[in-house]
Amino acid sequence: MMKLGILATGITPDELLGEFGSYADMFVQLFNKADCPFEYEVFDVRESDFPESASQCDGWVITGSKFNVYQNLPWMQQLKKLILDIHKANKPMVGICFGHQIIAEAFNGKVDKYEGGWGVGLQRYGLTGEFDFLPTDVNSYVINAMHQDQVVVKPANATVFSASDFCQYAGLIYDDRIITFQAHPEFTIEYSDPLIDLRKGEVIPTDVSEQGLATLRQPEAATDSLEIAHWMAKFLNSRAA
Repeated sequence: MMKLGILATGITPDELLGEFGSYADMFVQLFNKADCPFEYEVFDVRESDFPESASQCDGWVITGSKFNVYQNLPWMQQLKKLILDIHKANKPMVGICFGHQIIAEAFNGKVDKYEGGWGVGLQRYGLTGEFDFLPTDVNSYVINAMHQDQVVVKPANATVFSASDFCQYAGLIYDDRIITFQAHPEFTIEYSDPLIDLRKGEVIPTDVSEQGLATLRQPEAATDSLEIAHWMAKFLNSRAA
């Protein structure tokens, strides 16, 4: 069984942690629910808990975080070095939200606050090309978003596989070894609703929060997270092999 290292760059707010678990837990829950079995080892890189080498696991996932990549804290600098080591070692990797952004920064891209503001709630993203880990009969997907920052300059070695009007670099693939998503396949509707509510008015403008909550509270609201779990698992397993 493939061993997946989860590089935890953030954690669920205290108010929601007990019910929903950590961000690392959410990835385990998602892959388990999608019947995509892995072994796991979690590294809390915020606390300088790093693997001994890029080869300690067969593949890697970098989680989301409340931090901004341009804060460039010491642990972020170390994480960027690890990202390059993982790439050099030909180990597959997935980056989500903050993970998506810090991988872009590691490869000389640029991340900044998006002039269009926050993206929250359910968002639809288009698929822009044919890749072996994506189904041929699907041209878009819906998952939860929670971000103000975006990749604004794409690294030279990154190819866009997913985009929307709001987020032109919603999904990137690097040298057929790394895939990244700006939005959160690991976030459920049941988690995103109280998360947005928690941040409404203080972190996220009230009107934007209400718009995001409205997408979650429609009777037909649903995500394609399980499908995306299969895409990520197929990518990780095939590249690790």
